Amino acid sequence: MPVQPPETNALKSKIEELLASVPEFTDGKGQLKINVIKDYADRGDVKLLEPLLKNPETKRAFFMPVLDSFVFNTVGFKEFLEYSGACNSYSKYLGKRIGLYMGDSSLADRGEVVLNFPFKDCVLEGGQRKEDGKDTYFEYEQKQGKYKEKQAKRREVFYNELLARDEIDSLFGPKAFRNAKRYGDMVTECEKLNRSPDGTIRDNLIIKGNNLLALHSLKPQFAGKVKLVYIDPPYNTGSDSFAYNDSFTHSSWLTFMKNRLEVARELLREDGAIFVQCDDNEQAYLKVLMDSIFGRDNFVANIIWRKKSGGGQDSEFFAVEHENILVYKRIEWKLIDAIKDVEETDFSKNINGKPANLMKLEKWGTSPYREDRPSLYYAIKDPDGKDFFPKAPDGRDGRWRKKPENLDENHIHWEKRDGKWKPYEVLYYEEADKKTLKDRSIWIDFGNNTEGANEMKNLFGTKVFNNPKPENLICHILEISTKPGDIVLDYHLGSGTTAAVAHKMQRQYIGVEQMDYIESVTVERLKKVIAGEQGGISKAQDWQGGCSFVYLELAERNETALRRISACKTLAELASLFDELCAKYFLHYNVRVKDFRAEIETERFKALSLTEQKEMFSRMLDLNQLYVNADDRYDKNSGLSADDIAITEDFYQIARNGEC
Repeated sequence: MPVQPPETNALKSKIEELLASVPEFTDGKGQLKINVIKDYADRGDVKLLEPLLKNPETKRAFFMPVLDSFVFNTVGFKEFLEYSGACNSYSKYLGKRIGLYMGDSSLADRGEVVLNFPFKDCVLEGGQRKEDGKDTYFEYEQKQGKYKEKQAKRREVFYNELLARDEIDSLFGPKAFRNAKRYGDMVTECEKLNRSPDGTIRDNLIIKGNNLLALHSLKPQFAGKVKLVYIDPPYNTGSDSFAYNDSFTHSSWLTFMKNRLEVARELLREDGAIFVQCDDNEQAYLKVLMDSIFGRDNFVANIIWRKKSGGGQDSEFFAVEHENILVYKRIEWKLIDAIKDVEETDFSKNINGKPANLMKLEKWGTSPYREDRPSLYYAIKDPDGKDFFPKAPDGRDGRWRKKPENLDENHIHWEKRDGKWKPYEVLYYEEADKKTLKDRSIWIDFGNNTEGANEMKNLFGTKVFNNPKPENLICHILEISTKPGDIVLDYHLGSGTTAAVAHKMQRQYIGVEQMDYIESVTVERLKKVIAGEQGGISKAQDWQGGCSFVYLELAERNETALRRISACKTLAELASLFDELCAKYFLHYNVRVKDFRAEIETERFKALSLTEQKEMFSRMLDLNQLYVNADDRYDKNSGLSADDIAITEDFYQIARNGEC
């Protein structure tokens, strides 16, 4: 009989004796009511605390002296009650697996291992209009006697998912579009989108606007239709385009990513996949976040891409040469393996007078054991007439890779090694047309940062974008995950590499970008692609130019206000517009209306040029957010033209004057 720890048994007995003396703590059979006792512990009820305090043993075990008082260890006491049945053991943890536990069950079993962070239950609505994420404002300098332009980092806007349901529903409602143009051999106004017989939009789309709102606007038309999502989001390094408030930069980034990844998942086909580029700064957290959104079982790989070679000698520790690409499938995605013609020199054996290769009939590698496929464990006769059973590499009962009886004698070859026979399947050169090349998780031969930068420089003659991805990288991702005609989505489009490559590879693409360079860089790059530029993958794809894309903008409500400010010819006209701006449009959060109204009457404001006065009026408006909902397209304050309303209705396939 094992020795019991007497102190623990004595304490257990003493507690049971004390608790049994309180009528409320026992049932009619004298058994302790554990849940009732826990409730008294939670409430700090005197009927429980008094007997425990009076006994020296229980007082020492469950009360901590603080100054002249004693504090009851509620958690420890309740835990003691929960495990009182195991108190004859030295430890309540004996017999449990190593891991994270809640109560008496592992978190892995409960499925409750989650990533928590501030604002996880919120929608991060704020988005920069400028890449540096800063707001511009004017402040009058008394000493210099003039206005000085200043900047401050933009304040994030968080909406709680429960408390701000109305705001979020409005925010995520499909948005109206404006300024639609079709780019092909020439640029024309786009009045109608091309569709496939099932109604799916078949035009390539480039959308300017907040990508979170654009993704929600894509849902009505593209949910469950996107084959591939590739994004190269800001890495939150402090020097990239994720220029949000520093107080919770890490948490804001996770919220930013979560909000968008959740919608991206809804857009994917069941056989679709998402590739997310990142560096080590957030990779581990992003992996856990994507586990929670896409499911751990849908994790495919963490690809290591070599972005540069050499350099980095000024690094504090290691010279970092790689980035990560996290790959998740939606449900049923399959990798498209590369196929190439076989060469006779690839077949090193001579079997039955023919060039051939040999492959083990026994299954090694993944799932090599008898229990993995019981039906593939049985004996075959070796050349000596003896029974031969498959063995796994570690000597355990194994399994066959395929049924040996499905192979004739010319396709089974026996070799004796270390005095033992081994069976092989024979693969003849004359019977092999193609060779499957399994993709690797370390990518060295698919471009690098220098190649991407040179591609852009060759297109524009100068540096116009920081760290564009090379076309070879995106080309390989499209080769292993899509076929011509599949829809590819990139909602961090940047310089437009994904769209340019998809265009040349005859994939349909949707690109979303908020920054103003979408017009000066991204669209201009795609115009060059249509014209047949020969950079990047053009020669490998035999690209000769052609095809088209449609450019759309999410309609900002304040655009009308900007046009009206621009049209003013005098300060008097500007001043008369002031009250209407305050009433009908959305002002920046830092505008003090009363102060500004008084300011425009001052001599120092009147002394400014009309251009400067207009600029200050324009700065009143919030230009970052607050797009027009498609349902509000007929609102007189929407600022939409008849053409804008028409393309919005065509995009969502809604009847004129109908609701989206």
